Amino acid sequence: MGSEERARRRWEREMLRRLEELDRVDREHGLGAMPSSAPPPRRRRRQLGPVLPGLGIVLALLAAVMLRDPGMSGDRLRSLFGLDDRLSSAVEAPAGGGQYRFERTQAGGGQPVTWNPCRPIRYAVNPDGGPDDWQEIVDASVDNVTEATGFVFEYAGTTDDRPFADDLLRSQEAPVVIGWASDDEVPELAGDVAGLGGGVAIETRPGRLGYVRGAVALDTDLLDLLDGQSDAFVQHRALLDHELAHVLGLGHVDDPSELMYADNLGQTGFGPGDLTGLAALGAVPCG
Repeated sequence: MGSEERARRRWEREMLRRLEELDRVDREHGLGAMPSSAPPPRRRRRQLGPVLPGLGIVLALLAAVMLRDPGMSGDRLRSLFGLDDRLSSAVEAPAGGGQYRFERTQAGGGQPVTWNPCRPIRYAVNPDGGPDDWQEIVDASVDNVTEATGFVFEYAGTTDDRPFADDLLRSQEAPVVIGWASDDEVPELAGDVAGLGGGVAIETRPGRLGYVRGAVALDTDLLDLLDGQSDAFVQHRALLDHELAHVLGLGHVDDPSELMYADNLGQTGFGPGDLTGLAALGAVPCG
């Protein structure tokens, strides 16, 4: 097992630990809330007027639908009430096969754990320690994964957040943060590890997991290695492509011709297996 794979597994274990903490916070305080010692706000009785009639109308509609079609599934109900409108069309997987692997799959089937294609994936960049052309590198990489998945990404600007070195569960400006770090700050970047990427998933609806947080940390030592090389931009962008694919849900493969091979051997673009896996990540139903 290479040093990059060992570092990734250590990082994944830390992600899982943080996921368990997120689940605990979710159970105690509700999704997205953080613990607070402040007392809950008092409810105002006048709010009950408009809420209850609206709720009654929804329940009546739901009852009518179920009576008409008792076998209607949750996905079809979501579609009926306009809750599963994709932001972009699913991407057709390329012909030719290739090798790919999902980082995680849903229980009871091979469907991947990934992000919600009906919500934008907001991301921010912490440029500290990055190259002068970091904006162009990030833009090109986000364009690549957008084209390969059909996910819609939403740029939230720059940030001081560093969840890859701090706590992925603390409040941050965007669910996904991209940045650069040294192995002094992120020990998993020591040795020949050029970058780390991954995310945490929670149960977004009963029995279904979805990613809600993610981060990429690129090694600042990479800048010295690429300094003066004619293809420095392409190599840097390819590394970010690789790590963003991890954030979206792809794992490493054994085929050295794919970009998701653990050790980069000069690949500068997604291979057929990479593209097939990314298309599958973006083709999941909403939720």
